[in-house]
Amino acid sequence: MKRVVVLASIVMASIVAATWTGLSAQQPAAGQGREGGAGRGAAPGVGAAQKVANNLFMIPGAGGNTAAFVTANGVVLVDTKLANNGQAILDQVRAVSDKPITHIINTHTHGDHNGSNQFFPASVEIVTQENTQANMKKMEVFQQPANSHGMPDRTFKDRVTLLSGAESIDLYYFGAAHTNGDAFVVFRNARVLHAGDAFANKGQPNIDLPNGGSGIAYPDTLAKASTTIKDIDTIIGGHSPMLMKPQDLADQAEFTRLMLTQARTSLKAGQTPEQAMMDFRSKLPAKFADYNLAPGRGGPGGAFVALFEELRRP
Repeated sequence: MKRVVVLASIVMASIVAATWTGLSAQQPAAGQGREGGAGRGAAPGVGAAQKVANNLFMIPGAGGNTAAFVTANGVVLVDTKLANNGQAILDQVRAVSDKPITHIINTHTHGDHNGSNQFFPASVEIVTQENTQANMKKMEVFQQPANSHGMPDRTFKDRVTLLSGAESIDLYYFGAAHTNGDAFVVFRNARVLHAGDAFANKGQPNIDLPNGGSGIAYPDTLAKASTTIKDIDTIIGGHSPMLMKPQDLADQAEFTRLMLTQARTSLKAGQTPEQAMMDFRSKLPAKFADYNLAPGRGGPGGAFVALFEELRRP
């Protein structure tokens, strides 16, 4: 059970609760992070719920891909996008189920994946890997008392199973990658993996060094995920608009290893990250021709900027 925020929140929450017609019409209590402005109603950028498997849906846009898993007792969400998108997420859930939200799983610490946690009532159990909880404690938004119920209630170290039977959800942690708390979420019976931003899409990774991400560990982390997580048919990436397959995860592990090898070679040769990227493009195997190497974080040097910084550390 989460902490009570402030006395005013309790009073207002009780007034609102009295008007509820039931949990199936779930709305956030006043003082518990109800969003305003563009986040109210159908927030721009949040796409329609797409069926992935029986009782499992992907809600794209406005941050990371959200998964919605309909169980006998309620709906489990994976990631809550950018701030001010809670109502839009709930609207899409309501298109497929009238059951209450019971759990939120955050795959990692970034605000485009946990930004709307506080929209949902304090009764919702939030689950993360333990390093993600530590990272979220550093986020200014969750240091505000009115948003504290958006913090995790439960953490795990290496593996934990939520629910049971055909509704079992297995959470894994294999080491640092995008951050030092990336959770891989497996909907066991649906044979679907939500990989978060550890495998956001096919292309160069985003390595968040301040939050414990590691380009050195990245290939091994993805390889462990690929070889350990069996009996899945489909992968929801953190930001990919397309569903992916298990072989794509294995290929991404290989791709990140090639980037790491290139970074080590280029750094030893005295090249810049931009030069490393140019060389990498010229030598990239044909199977990776459609991978995203467009400038983004790190500019023309892309992920090589973070790789160089990490490799230069004592």
